[in-house]
Amino acid sequence: MNDGSKVSGKSHETAEVRPTRVTEVRRKTTHRVKARKTALDLAMIWSVIGIFVILAITAIQLASSVLIPITLAVVVGLILGLAADRLGALGIPSMLSALILTTLFAALIFFIANTLVGPLTDLAASAPTMAEKAIDRVLPYLQRIKWLHITSASFRSGPMSMEALIENSSTVLSTVAARVTPAVVQTLIFFAALVLFLGSRHAIRKTMIVAFRDRARRLSAIRTFNAIEQALGFYFATASLLYAVIGISMTIIAWAGGLDMPVLWGFFAFLSSFVPFLGVAAMTTALAIAGLLTHDSLLFGLLPAAAFFAVHMVMENLVTPAVMGRRLEINPFAVFVAIIFWTWLWGAIGAMLAVPLSLIAITITSELLPQNRIQPNLPD
Repeated sequence: MNDGSKVSGKSHETAEVRPTRVTEVRRKTTHRVKARKTALDLAMIWSVIGIFVILAITAIQLASSVLIPITLAVVVGLILGLAADRLGALGIPSMLSALILTTLFAALIFFIANTLVGPLTDLAASAPTMAEKAIDRVLPYLQRIKWLHITSASFRSGPMSMEALIENSSTVLSTVAARVTPAVVQTLIFFAALVLFLGSRHAIRKTMIVAFRDRARRLSAIRTFNAIEQALGFYFATASLLYAVIGISMTIIAWAGGLDMPVLWGFFAFLSSFVPFLGVAAMTTALAIAGLLTHDSLLFGLLPAAAFFAVHMVMENLVTPAVMGRRLEINPFAVFVAIIFWTWLWGAIGAMLAVPLSLIAITITSELLPQNRIQPNLPD
C-alpha cells in the first residue's frame, strides 16, 4: 500500500511538473528575432524622411500668409498665458480675459504706431535730401574705384537719378498699396486667432493631454506645456526690460550724437534687439551711415555706432546671462541658423519668431529626453 501510494504520488508530481516544463520551453522559443537592415533599407528610410521635410517646408512657405499670423498668435498667446491664468484666478471667464488681454495688446500696438507716425513722416519727407547728401559724401570714394566707371553724371541721369526715382515712385506706391490689403487681412487673422487661442487654451491643452493613453506620457505632456509657458513668459518679460534699457540708451546716444529723431532710433534699437546678431548688425550699420551723413569728421560720425555696439555687447554678454542664468541658454550657432532659416522662409516676421520657436523646441527636447544619462567609465 505504501509503495502504491508512493507511485501514485510520484505520478501526480510528474503530472504537475510536465506543464511547467512545456511552458518554459514555449517561453524560450517565443523570442523576438530582429532582422538586420541593409544599406538599401536605411537609404529608403532617410529618403522618405528627406522628401517629407522638403514637402513640409514647401507647404509652410506656400501657406505663409495664413501660418504667419496664426503662429504669431500662438506665440503671443503662450506669452500672455500667465496673465490669463492670473485673471482666471480672479474669477474672470476665460473668453472675457482673452478679450481684455487682446484689447490691451492692440491698444499698445496702436499707441506705438501713433507715436511713430510723426517721425516716420518726417523721415519720408527728408528722404530725397538725405539721399542727395549721401551721394555727395560717397561719390568721391566711389570715383577712386576705376572699374566702376561712376561719375557725378551717373546719379543725375539714368535709372539712378533722382528724376528717375520720382518717376518710379508711382510704381513703389502701387506695390505698397498691393501689400496693404494682405497685411490688413493678416492682422485680422492674428487678433482673431489670439482671442480664440487665449479663450480655449485650457481646452486645447486638455485635448492634447488626453490623446496620450499612458499616464506617464500625460504627466510628461503637462510638464512640457507648463515649461513652455514659463520659459516664454520669463524670457520675454526679462528680455523686454533689458532691451528697453538698450532702447533708452540708444535714445540718449542719438540725442548726444546729434542725430535726428532720437526716439525713433531708440525704438528701432529696442525692436532689433529681439533679433540676435542681425539686429545689432543692422542697427550699427545704420548708425554709422547716419553719423557719417550728420558729421563731417569720421571720428564723430562713427562714435554713435561704436557707443551703441559697446552698450549692446555689455548687455548681451554680461547683464543678460547674469539675469536669465543658464536655464534659457541657447547655442549661438543654432540661433543664427534658425534666424537665417526663418528669415528666408517668412521674412522679417520669421526673424522675430526664430528665437521663441527655438526656445519652444529646446524646451520640448529637454522635457522629453532623459536627463540622467549613464556616463561610460573611461580609462584613466
